[in-house]
Amino acid sequence: MKLNELNDNQGARHRRMRIGRGIGSGKGKTGGRGVKGQKSREGVSIKGFEGGQMPLHMRLPKRGFNNIFAKDYAEVNLGEIQKAVDSGKLTGTDIDHAALKAAGLARGGKDGVRLLGKGSLTAKLNFTVAGVSAGAREAVEKAGGSVTVPEIVPAAEKHKAKHRTAQAAAKAAKQG
Repeated sequence: MKLNELNDNQGARHRRMRIGRGIGSGKGKTGGRGVKGQKSREGVSIKGFEGGQMPLHMRLPKRGFNNIFAKDYAEVNLGEIQKAVDSGKLTGTDIDHAALKAAGLARGGKDGVRLLGKGSLTAKLNFTVAGVSAGAREAVEKAGGSVTVPEIVPAAEKHKAKHRTAQAAAKAAKQG
């Protein structure tokens, strides 16, 4: 076999049908759409329309609720952290989101890491995480480590504080 003898199997490539190109093509005049009616016209979008009958997506019951304000935490168990420490993936005593992500333990979690207490921890580690369960905090402190959860100030409070300082500055400028 030579390179110039290579070709596709019979019927592997099929030319598309050119619609509306005369009576001799077999798909001329109405172009395979039949005669008259909504579906013969251009710009029809009736996907899911069932002729006035209640559509399936409206007949089925809806379940649950998707909270758009929910926090997205990467949940990491203490047992996984201990395994990573034992295997050498996780080094150092100060552990935060970046360290857990580098070790491949924290996937996702745009709002930080939440520490959970499944498994046991024997290494003395200092955690800086967005959230921690009571059992996990207890286990870390029992192993001789510590857990720090930075306090997050809501945007509304930041705005109020900024507004108060601006008012105080204006008042001081007026007096002095």
